[in-house]
Amino acid sequence: MSEHTDSASVAPIVTVQQHILQEQKRFPGASGEFSWLLSGITMATKLIQAKVRRAGLSDILGEQGVVNVQGEVQQKLDVYSNEVLVHCLSARESIGVLASEENEEPLLVHKGSENANYAVVFDPLDGSSNIDVNVSVGTTFSILRRPEGVSLNEPEKWVLQPGSKQIAAGYVVYGSSTILVYSVGKGVHGFTLDPAVGAYILSHPNMRMPEQGNYYSVNEAYRDSFPPRYAEYIERLRGGVLGRKYSSRYIGSMVADFHRTLLKGGVFLYPPTENNREGKLRLLYEANPIAFLAEQAGGTAIDGTQRILDIRPSSIHQRTPFVAGSRVELADFERFV
Repeated sequence: MSEHTDSASVAPIVTVQQHILQEQKRFPGASGEFSWLLSGITMATKLIQAKVRRAGLSDILGEQGVVNVQGEVQQKLDVYSNEVLVHCLSARESIGVLASEENEEPLLVHKGSENANYAVVFDPLDGSSNIDVNVSVGTTFSILRRPEGVSLNEPEKWVLQPGSKQIAAGYVVYGSSTILVYSVGKGVHGFTLDPAVGAYILSHPNMRMPEQGNYYSVNEAYRDSFPPRYAEYIERLRGGVLGRKYSSRYIGSMVADFHRTLLKGGVFLYPPTENNREGKLRLLYEANPIAFLAEQAGGTAIDGTQRILDIRPSSIHQRTPFVAGSRVELADFERFV
């Protein structure tokens, strides 16, 4: 008996490039520049994941021996990831400014080009200190349009915009599989990298955060230095006040912890502490893109008192407390805390 496959029964495969081409229709006059810009991000993250996969086989583990602007010792993979993203994105003429968590100042690229209309802000490798113990790490990115009336030679003004001005944001998780999650302000979509063909394939269309979850995610080692109401709120979750008793899940890589929250619901908290009263997460590189995705997926993200996306940044490395998750948990948090 001959084998026959009915082509109508085969589900269509959608790559991230095809999806981006459809999404860019939301940007009148983009003429392909937006999809070309995002292809720089997808190319860079493929190179990063290849290096992460070989981390134990090549001389890429460990510290670089340099302290970055955040006061943290750079890992070799931090440096590599930063260089790859800068290299791939600098080739896109539509980009005028690149701002990285690893660099003290924004980088001005394609200086003087009238075609340079976008700024890309990114954390090249979130959770990189976990790479030595084979724990998931990630990349976050945020895309902003050059503000009206701002010159090509004022890079800080390109990036010092509230998160509500983001036109796209996303992250990549390098874990058991490599997953890209992004939004251009109309839903959230996830793509899994197929290593056999080297392409990100749509695997999680129209992602929605559950209205309520079963997990809370926070570094409880610092619980004694949290503001008292935060600790009391965690007790509420554990005590079943919301109709169920919550379990703790904490990885220590912000992207991985939020990715679980996006899929399973619940709440992810990064409170202020006695040593970090302004919070630990960086507003531009981490909090804004994650908050953008949380809201697009039907969730909520606040700094403890106000919406993350409403904060007007005053410096490019500004930090913030961060609480994000499902609507039920966040509504209770806002009432209680």
